[in-house]
Amino acid sequence: MREFIYYSKRAVTEGKYIGKNLMHAGRMDIVCNFVIQSLFISNDMRKDVKIHLVFDGQPDPTKHLELFPGEDLKGEIEISKKDIAGLIKRMLYKYKEGRKNKIVDGYYVEKKSLIKVIDEMIEEGKQIYILDKKGEDIRNVELNDDAVFLIGDHDGLPKKEMKSLKKKINSISVGPNNLFASQVVVLINNEVDRR
Repeated sequence: MREFIYYSKRAVTEGKYIGKNLMHAGRMDIVCNFVIQSLFISNDMRKDVKIHLVFDGQPDPTKHLELFPGEDLKGEIEISKKDIAGLIKRMLYKYKEGRKNKIVDGYYVEKKSLIKVIDEMIEEGKQIYILDKKGEDIRNVELNDDAVFLIGDHDGLPKKEMKSLKKKINSISVGPNNLFASQVVVLINNEVDRR
């Protein structure tokens, strides 16, 4: 199962701040596009993808949302940004301080930093890559089925964490241009699907 970690510096961390204007909720519109492109394919959902959303926005950073629809929730998530935003809003509303809270099977919310999420994956022996246009071309990298890809929002990843992370994990690139996170995830899914 491949995993994606999406980091957003500005995405809001309480459900009540997600309204009709997703752009004003810390660019929740970008988050929704990322989720859609990660999980959905034509007339189906990917059963081999797990998403970790790490939100560092106000008013209560940092929140870690885990989404793994798998087989069980097929058809329960709609493909629109409105529906994805509603799911994220619900997950943030269900946050309980001091614990990892299960929303439904495969969906969890907790307070956890980006570094903590990554350190736990490293302890589990997972192969993690930071997406960086200066990284090694993904086509030249041998990836296993359990690879984890770290992608930042339009503001990128925090500089302090980047220095620490680059000592622990490798950088890869999907091309020479800066792309939207939702475009990057499509290219990665395609590359892994073709192997």
